[in-house]
Amino acid sequence: MDAPSRPLVAVDANVLMDLGAESDTVIDAIETIRARLTSPRLVIPPTPQHELAHIARYADTTEERDRALTGITAARRWRIVPINLMPVGHGIVERIGKRLRSAGLLPAAEINDSFLLAETAWLDGRLLLSSDEHLRGMDHRQLGLVLQEFDLSVPVITTPGEAVKKFFQR
Repeated sequence: MDAPSRPLVAVDANVLMDLGAESDTVIDAIETIRARLTSPRLVIPPTPQHELAHIARYADTTEERDRALTGITAARRWRIVPINLMPVGHGIVERIGKRLRSAGLLPAAEINDSFLLAETAWLDGRLLLSSDEHLRGMDHRQLGLVLQEFDLSVPVITTPGEAVKKFFQR
């Protein structure tokens, strides 16, 4: 019998920036996830990695750049690890992201959101922790149909606050 795999939890850049700002809600969510799931792997998919690096370097204000840098530092401190995809995975992520946008699940301009969702599904993520309204407002049934075209499962997309309140409180 195979050992059960550790559930993967993908974390969006906006959550990491809030973690860097020591948001109690984000801290509670991470602690709750770690307490209630069996050995979860909290990861930063490629798209949020690139977003944080871009914001840290090119944001319009020092405050935004600092928030991105403290988010990166906080991720390390909280053992939320960057994860990469094999080169073939990047191509598939682009195809899935394009399909998510063409199906109207996300606006055409939300390329990074589509890639993040595709990466999470491709990595077989159980949860996607994000504060992004575009991701959270999708038609779950339609999302399942699109991801099924690629033989992928739908991750639960949740905010840190929802993760604490709805999914894990006893």
